[in-house]
Amino acid sequence: MIKDFHKMKLPSNLLEGKTILISGSGSGIGRQIAKTFSEFGADLILLSKNLEKLETLYDELNQNYSNNIIIQPLDLEKAEEIDYEKIVRAIEDEYHKIDGLVNNAAILGEKKPLEQYSYSSWKNVLKVNLDASFLLTKNLMPLLKKSDKSSIIFTSSGVGRKGRAYWGAYSISKFAIEAMTQILSEELQNTSNVRVNCINPGAVRTKMRESAYPAEKPEKNPLPIEIIKPYLYLISDMSLKINGQSIDAQEH
Repeated sequence: MIKDFHKMKLPSNLLEGKTILISGSGSGIGRQIAKTFSEFGADLILLSKNLEKLETLYDELNQNYSNNIIIQPLDLEKAEEIDYEKIVRAIEDEYHKIDGLVNNAAILGEKKPLEQYSYSSWKNVLKVNLDASFLLTKNLMPLLKKSDKSSIIFTSSGVGRKGRAYWGAYSISKFAIEAMTQILSEELQNTSNVRVNCINPGAVRTKMRESAYPAEKPEKNPLPIEIIKPYLYLISDMSLKINGQSIDAQEH
């Protein structure tokens, strides 16, 4: 049963002893996930394209929390499978297992009719939004299975459930994320302790949202910190019986 996340009281040590990788952690929702997970005691592997943003976040977290943090810069538009394999080997050397994976990295791409959509933009969006989530999940699976209670969170979208004109490859990639959540959760439910869910954050005050809706007033949307509790719930042991769900962060 999915709870009302926003009324939940969470213990301050909720994520102590857990090691979690967050992609797209340099800004926006991913950055807030990293800050909140640190606050609740998790050790983190922060993955993002922008090294400067990662280093700034690393310094901020180190000043405020005592948990262990590793940064992994990776340009997902250019990365090949061997790059993911190298990252996983480095993580295994440091941690031997991980307890959580938040596939959060995404790019918007072009907002135009599909018949005018460039193939280069199509490829880039699918590589970041879909391929990266698949490759991170696939290559980290052995380390996730070494944990007795591990959780994978994919990031969906409203346009990943109902297609909308001009959303192109972004919408298509999010439909695929919903499918990957369903397939993987069913494959793993009787063979491992790994549970798989996805979250639709909804309209949130981020740079991506501003790019998608330049005429919109940003203050009408919640800040990332206001929609963070579903991520805490699903990554923690409070959600051990939740698997294969697609959750709207702003409706619970």
